[in-house]
Parts: sequence; structure tokens; C-alpha cells
Amino acid sequence: MFRLIPLVLSLLLLSACSTVPITGRSQLNLIPGSSMLAMSAQEYGTFLKENKLSTNPEQTATVKRVGTRIQQAVERYFADAGLLSHLADYQWDFNLVEDPQVNAWCMPGGKVVVYTGLLPVTGDDAGLAVVLGHEIAHAIAEHGNERMSQGLITQMGGIALSTAMATKSAATQQLWMSVYGVGAQYGAILPYGRLQENEADQLGLVFMTMAGYDPHAAISFWERMAAQKGGQAPPEFLSTHPSDATRIARIKKEIPGVLAKYGK
Repeated sequence: MFRLIPLVLSLLLLSACSTVPITGRSQLNLIPGSSMLAMSAQEYGTFLKENKLSTNPEQTATVKRVGTRIQQAVERYFADAGLLSHLADYQWDFNLVEDPQVNAWCMPGGKVVVYTGLLPVTGDDAGLAVVLGHEIAHAIAEHGNERMSQGLITQMGGIALSTAMATKSAATQQLWMSVYGVGAQYGAILPYGRLQENEADQLGLVFMTMAGYDPHAAISFWERMAAQKGGQAPPEFLSTHPSDATRIARIKKEIPGVLAKYGK
């Protein structure tokens, strides 16, 4: 019987493998999309109740304007690929929260929050489009489900999300917040691995370009983010994320192809 356990677990993991809708990469997703959306709505609602929305009408309007343009680009991309059904249950929402952290995130279903502390670094609409394109890319590529699935296996023994919420609600919420970077310094402690970050960078460039923004803005944005760290980032071989120099170099190489295919 005990010999069957590894086999059963292997079959379970194999059956839970899915494909990133855009890139075609295989990923582990143990959690039904409906469960991810339900928890997203719950945690997003709680977050908005416990945090102060910005009272600056101009900055708030900027976040909503740029966010909507990225949203429309994503929907157009999925429609062109015949995958629009993947976004059927998305109810997009863009909010600016009063918080000095240099941070932003997107939960499943298009629940997006930008912190006011990020705006001095984004600088303008194009800089903000870099961030929103990147964060929304994480969501639509289901990186959160992938990370949450990994967390349920390693931290909770592979129990279902519904069970984890019912029996270990505090631990489940903490895992969720960690996965989506809620409260983490943007660019300093990101919850995604190097492969997922590269994927989000690539897709983010596509989305911002389709939305009418110059993807070259990504270079200057990440340079400003690197300056924010003040040289405190760990060596790349000790990190799951690409170094700033590696990320910027890769983005520079990708921009010509993105512009050729998706630029107006």
C-alpha cells in the first residue's frame, strides 16, 4: 500500500498539469479556477475594507485609465488567439491605495491594486503601463494558481484549497498574500520564480505595446527600480528572480520583435 502512495501522488500531479494559455508552458495547477476567483473576491474585498483608497482624483484616474487600456489589450490578444473564454469570469477593477510601499499586484479575475508609493517610480502613464502589464500578465498566465498549488503541497500536504480555507484559514490567507505580494516591497521580495518573472516581463511588453505605449519605457522603469534597491539585491545565483542587469538586457533584446509584431 505504501508503495502506491508515490504513484498516486505522481498521477495526481500529472493530472493537475495545465498549459499557460499564451506561452504554452506546462504548469502545475491543483486549484479549480472557480476556487481561485472566489478566494480572490474574498481577500480583495477584505483588503479594500482595511486599506485607504487614494483621495487624489488625478492619480486615481491615471491608474484606472492605464489599467483599462491594458485590460482592453489583453482582451484583444485573447480574442485574436481564440482564447477569450479564459477571461469570461474576469470582473476587472483598478484601485489606487494610500501606502508608501513601492508595490502593485493583480489577483485572479483582474483585481488590481497600485500603491501610491509606486507612482514616483513609474513617473508617467508608460511607466505605469510597464507595471500593470507585468502584474496582469502574472494573473492571466495563472502564476498565482501555480504558486498557490506549490504552497499547498509543500506547506499543507497537498490538501484542497477549500479544505485549507476551512481548517487552516489563517495559514491559507498568509499563503495567499505571500503568493500575490500583498504587503511585499515591489521589486525587492517578489513571490514569483525566475521563469514566471521572465514570462510576465515578456507578456507585459506585448500588452503595453498593444495598448499603445512605447515598450522602451520598460528599460527606464527597471533602471529606476534598480536604483530604488540601492544595491541591496542578492547575487542572481542566490535569487529566484533575474538580476536587474539580466532583466534589462533581456527586455532590450525582446523589444524589436514585440514592436514588429504588435506595434501600431
